Amino acid sequence: MPVATMPPHRHAQGRPPTHPAGLRRIARRLLTLVAAVVVGAGMFAVPAHAAPTPEEIEAAIDKQWEQLEPTIEQYNKVRAHLKVNRKKSAELEKKIQPLALQTELAMNRVGDLASRYYMTGPSQDIGALLISAKPGTLTEQLTILDRLAAQERKELQVVINARQKYDSEKQKLDALIAAEVKQEKELAAKRAQINSEIKRLQASMPKTVVKVAGCPTVKGVVSSAAQTAIRVACQQVGDPYVWGADGPDSFDCSGLTQYAYKAAGIYLTHHTGAQWNEGRAIPRSEARPGDLVFFYSDLHHVGLYLGSGLMVHAPRTGKPVQVTSVDYMPVAGFRRPN
Repeated sequence: MPVATMPPHRHAQGRPPTHPAGLRRIARRLLTLVAAVVVGAGMFAVPAHAAPTPEEIEAAIDKQWEQLEPTIEQYNKVRAHLKVNRKKSAELEKKIQPLALQTELAMNRVGDLASRYYMTGPSQDIGALLISAKPGTLTEQLTILDRLAAQERKELQVVINARQKYDSEKQKLDALIAAEVKQEKELAAKRAQINSEIKRLQASMPKTVVKVAGCPTVKGVVSSAAQTAIRVACQQVGDPYVWGADGPDSFDCSGLTQYAYKAAGIYLTHHTGAQWNEGRAIPRSEARPGDLVFFYSDLHHVGLYLGSGLMVHAPRTGKPVQVTSVDYMPVAGFRRPN
């Protein structure tokens, strides 16, 4: 039986005709969809940047300090020069003041002389000399009058020359001081900028990191009380051991741990045996910075654990508060203050 066929100029029923404009729209949509998929895949594929480690932050701070220290020393040099030059300028100022007065007085004398000759004329002075002169003294008196005028001029010139010399030196010093003041301000601004960057880097240190001069950088401090206790104990490094002392300037072993945790709001008894009972037992494998570490079977010594096998403690008379290994004495156990 023959199969009926559609005429070639007709489309299949239910299928709309496909125009070139529709094809372009479909293509654009497909391209947009593919691009979105690719971008999305790219976003998921790019790994997130890890936060800098404490070691990386320390390295960045060291790099900034390499720039800061020469700036500080240059600043110190400029300040030292400024101090010397300002002293020289003050000394010159003291010399200029009497010279200025001398100049003014000499100018007044010359002015008086000039005014007198202008108002009365030299003939009256000469007439007065002739009237009062004795025989043989007229020439002598006229010479004296001439010398008086010449002396006035000479005195004035000496003072003016001296003042010009000091003025010239002071101008040079003032120019040097102005240049050094400008340099001082520029160096101070540079120092402030670098200091600001160092503070920013220090602030970016993870909150679980405690860094205090005298102690190594302590990482993984999860308790805020432990952070405070470590910071306070490390600040005492170098303070002397004194039997029975609990701060603020000298300590014995349990006095140091009591003082450190008191700053964190935890009150421990000033006695190693009591402090053992005031904390909960922690296996050495689980010990973390801020825990108390006790020594000997009778628990007669205690230190503050810093991690990595180190502690800060007050050793004995003659040895100040310091950081040492926990293994240089027999460890009795670890306790975590409550």
